[in-house]
Amino acid sequence: MPTTININEFIELSKIHPMLDVRSPAEYDCGHIQGAYSLPIFSNDERAIVGTAYKNESREAAVEKGLAFWGPKMKEQVENAKKINNNKTFLVHCWRGGMRSSSLAWLLELYGFKIYLLRGGYKSFRRKVLESFAEDREILILGGKTGSCKTIILNKLMALGIQAIDLERLANHKGSSFGALGEKPQPTQEMFENELFFQLYKTDKSKIVLLEDESAMIGNKVIPKMFFEKMRNNNTFFLDIPFENRLENITIEYGKYESTDLKEAINRITKRLGGLATKIALEAIDNGDFKTAFEICLAYYDKTYEYGKNKRAPETITNCTFDKFNIDSIAQEIIKKISCLPL
Repeated sequence: MPTTININEFIELSKIHPMLDVRSPAEYDCGHIQGAYSLPIFSNDERAIVGTAYKNESREAAVEKGLAFWGPKMKEQVENAKKINNNKTFLVHCWRGGMRSSSLAWLLELYGFKIYLLRGGYKSFRRKVLESFAEDREILILGGKTGSCKTIILNKLMALGIQAIDLERLANHKGSSFGALGEKPQPTQEMFENELFFQLYKTDKSKIVLLEDESAMIGNKVIPKMFFEKMRNNNTFFLDIPFENRLENITIEYGKYESTDLKEAINRITKRLGGLATKIALEAIDNGDFKTAFEICLAYYDKTYEYGKNKRAPETITNCTFDKFNIDSIAQEIIKKISCLPL
């Protein structure tokens, strides 16, 4: 008989044993547990047919249809499981921990595998994910206007041993109208939340976790509300970098992209830039004068960031002013400031 375990045990065992997600491909693509293999009992269409039969006919009718779909696949599924892992142990789950996962567990145990079943299925995992965003933890925000290279500095600090999470990497977006340039397609909202959960799960709760300052949305991904509120209410180290340095950083970062893509990004913020400023910026791009175009955009983003900064409680903001832009020096100064914070 399979051993049924809770979500906490499941996550811990997933560090040493592979997970099999038997939900349909569409369910898996919408969101899955990090590292899980997709080994679906039914295709998307088959799942719809079985579900309709269960709802409109009977449980027996649904089981009959399900067996007709699954029966021919049994040998192939055993072979696929062996390719994934032949050490005889698997973690298996479906949506609620019902018939789909139990069926595959029966088949694999019949063959000789040891199976652990997730009680409550993927649904229990999602419950844990959402609950985790309300947990108490020490958060520190790294802020700064556009062009301050916050993400680069954040990753530098991570390399130096500071506990941090790069939200923009999880979202595949740099957070502005230009933020999708050079990035992979964004994950689903559910998968973004799942990945954020695992990043938080790996952190040491007794230590500060550093996050880059973000708006509520990164591209089209929404930072979970409870977690975003914690980000807004915790202390911020605000990087005060000279405008000319920030302009140079932006020009280097985005000047490598196609003019068509840059113009599309500018057009998306036309209402905020204003008609005349947009016209000048677009003409500058056409003339290869990226610096002028980015200077116009940077002025807009500076106003936007000031507005967001002013919504924070002043006592939570620590200004970190740098006359010269040097990533190593900035990182070392931030480390000093973190070391002075009460734990």
